[in-house]
Amino acid sequence: MRPLGNSGIRVGALALGTMTWGRTTDEYDARDQLAAFLDAGGNLIDTADVYVDGVSEELLGTLIQEFECRDQIVLATKAVSLPNTERRFDASRKHLLAALERSLKRLDVETIDLWQMHAWDPNTPIDETLSAIDQAVSSGKVRYVGISNYSGWQTTRACTLQQVKGPLAPIVTTQMEYSLLERGIEREIIPSAKALAIGILPWSPLGRGVLTGKYRHSIPIDSRGANPDTSSFVNAYNDERARRIVDAVATAAEGLGASPAEVALAWLRDRPGVVAPILGARTAAQLVLALGSLELQLPSEIHAALDDISEPAMGYPEAGWAQRR
Repeated sequence: MRPLGNSGIRVGALALGTMTWGRTTDEYDARDQLAAFLDAGGNLIDTADVYVDGVSEELLGTLIQEFECRDQIVLATKAVSLPNTERRFDASRKHLLAALERSLKRLDVETIDLWQMHAWDPNTPIDETLSAIDQAVSSGKVRYVGISNYSGWQTTRACTLQQVKGPLAPIVTTQMEYSLLERGIEREIIPSAKALAIGILPWSPLGRGVLTGKYRHSIPIDSRGANPDTSSFVNAYNDERARRIVDAVATAAEGLGASPAEVALAWLRDRPGVVAPILGARTAAQLVLALGSLELQLPSEIHAALDDISEPAMGYPEAGWAQRR
């Protein structure tokens, strides 16, 4: 168990994501996923108000009641995102507080443990967003606050303003894409998070599924890579660098008697600042396989080799002569 950033609660080393629930994961598989996750000792469950237009929250709320597990989980959701609209992101007080009420109703709970701002909204003053967050916390409807997809300067700006104003609930986490294939947050986000005592919740920890190795030789017909609506999301990692990294992960997995997914998750799980990678499995079988990484400890030689082959480009101003780390 690990502290959830600079907060007093602790969560497991892996989190359960529900973005596929209600879309490619039906009620029966979602039920099996939740059972497997709880049986493995997991407690942090992540969703968002826009996942399948709220269906993910509704399904999660139904299963929480069915399992009678509200007191044993840390429930996280998000607001701000408005897909397929001209504005795209809305962090105004009006939208946030209305979105919170809708999330509470769909989840069928009185309080959300971790309420996350899904993205930075350039059209709303950050002071207004932070004020709405404080109102949500003071009302008792939110316990802790997080951010997601903020850049380094945006993260620092929001947290600094909170410190100056003396917030009711400081930002305790940032949810960012992070994996062996996407290490860009090591340039600015991880140093910022360390300085601000913010925990990191990596999304897409398996590199949009590419690190499972299933795309090494072909594209499975039932995968996101074969779906015209989602193939571009996966193909972002269809290049020579990604292939070298995936081959290295597969080689390490073969030597360890593990799956490539377990190796990739074990590497990420122990990175500085990481609290809990978020597992977004489509099926219960995929989730169980990923949960196996909890038992895997990478030898230092393999950890170092994976570090080297996936090392991101670093330069001015985040590294080099101007920095003393």
